[in-house]
Amino acid sequence: MGTTTTGEFEESPEPGGEHGPSSQRAPLIRIILADSQAIYRVGIRRVLALEGDIRVVAQVDSLGNLLVAVQQSPSDIVLLEGSLLASAAGSIDDPIADLMRLAPQTKFIVQTLVADESNTVELYRRGVRGIVQRSISPDLLVKCIRKIAQGETWIDNKSITWVLDAYRSNAAAIANPRPQPQLSPKEQAIIYRITQGKKNKEIALDMGTTEQVIKNYLRKIYDKLGVSDRLELALYCLHHHVFSNGADGLAQVKFN
Repeated sequence: MGTTTTGEFEESPEPGGEHGPSSQRAPLIRIILADSQAIYRVGIRRVLALEGDIRVVAQVDSLGNLLVAVQQSPSDIVLLEGSLLASAAGSIDDPIADLMRLAPQTKFIVQTLVADESNTVELYRRGVRGIVQRSISPDLLVKCIRKIAQGETWIDNKSITWVLDAYRSNAAAIANPRPQPQLSPKEQAIIYRITQGKKNKEIALDMGTTEQVIKNYLRKIYDKLGVSDRLELALYCLHHHVFSNGADGLAQVKFN
């Protein structure tokens, strides 16, 4: 059975070949393949077709098509060629953030040619759940997909070291003595929700405002505290004991 073209991306056929294990043994893992090389997409799809609990629901060859696919094809995981992110530089401010906004329940695995410290740290910081090299073995790739589908993070020892070093560096920078700025009740309420792991959309809904308002407040908070992202904000709160006197009442702070 061949693939059919749907809009700007390919929708893959139903699994269930006679050689694969029964899909009843485990919850189905739905995957979108995003890769610029057709031969690579075909190869990965054939590898995954042997797994009864994994189904490729769509294939795309560009980041723009992926933005469409994650909205039209519900998925659990996106296997994404890292070069597609690099090619989007300048045209999309933050492709990972945009993808996660469009598909908040989807987990992302990025494939790279070589391990790169700064890129690895940045991708994990932005919420990617796994980074693998394109030379990964089929068995290991399948294991990675299943682990991430179960809610785990796939990270090797070298990447762990890089990430921990980056966290320590951020913590050391944040630890430099400086006057602690005053935060308004709404700013504190937003920070409190961020430390609970909520996304901008959830915070906006919870506080009775729009996602853009929350983004505007976050920019002011970052500038006021001298941090650049959610990770540094969380480290700042931990080091300066922002909620040491309790967070009573912050959950009730609203915009209207």
